[in-house]
Amino acid sequence: MHLFYAPDIGNSLFYELSRDESHHAIKVLRLHKNEMIRLTDGKGNRFLATILEPSPGKCYVAIKEMKNYVEKRIYHLHIAIAPPKNINRFEIFLEKATETGIDEITPLICERSERKLFNHERMEKILISAMKQAERSIKPKLHKFISLSEFVKISSSSATGKYIASNAAENKKSLFQCYAKERKAVVLIGPEGDFTSTEILQALKAGFTPVSLGEYRLRTETAGIVITSFIASQNY
Repeated sequence: MHLFYAPDIGNSLFYELSRDESHHAIKVLRLHKNEMIRLTDGKGNRFLATILEPSPGKCYVAIKEMKNYVEKRIYHLHIAIAPPKNINRFEIFLEKATETGIDEITPLICERSERKLFNHERMEKILISAMKQAERSIKPKLHKFISLSEFVKISSSSATGKYIASNAAENKKSLFQCYAKERKAVVLIGPEGDFTSTEILQALKAGFTPVSLGEYRLRTETAGIVITSFIASQNY
């Protein structure tokens, strides 16, 4: 049964799918009147609904059942990452990280950043699509751009694991050895030119541990996918 995104559904008995979701349901999937579908508000709730009016512009549904479908997550992962110049590579990161279990994403502006903006609405659509593909009921939170110096100042004090992935950092530990399951982790990933020594020092003073992801140098988006996949596997 197909899953659709309904962020503002609340306790409604009837609901109008967004234009994008209506088009996907009627034009792409060719669903018909009285067919059953599932909805999620992206906050952990699932709904069972019946199509009332199969219009590709405004598809109306009747809510038949609501159930809290909280994902069985024993950890929390927040990755703060400097998006690469090639936006397609960042989109791949968003998609794969969502499918494998990320919770929050913060785009960073660093001294060597080559990208300091993107189409936030488009990125949100990628998160929604990946959430539905993975059958998730919670959409990852995509924050606005922030400088690294500001982020390390406000990074969660409740995090039980704070890491900075950098080839330039000294005395690195392997993330695969120092991460423990069930942690609330925050991981910093730098731009294609890596963090500067000043930025690394800022992170260390804020309590971040320098970590390595292996002997090879990874692209920014690859590092993000590796981290998300590894931490998910540790908590499976």
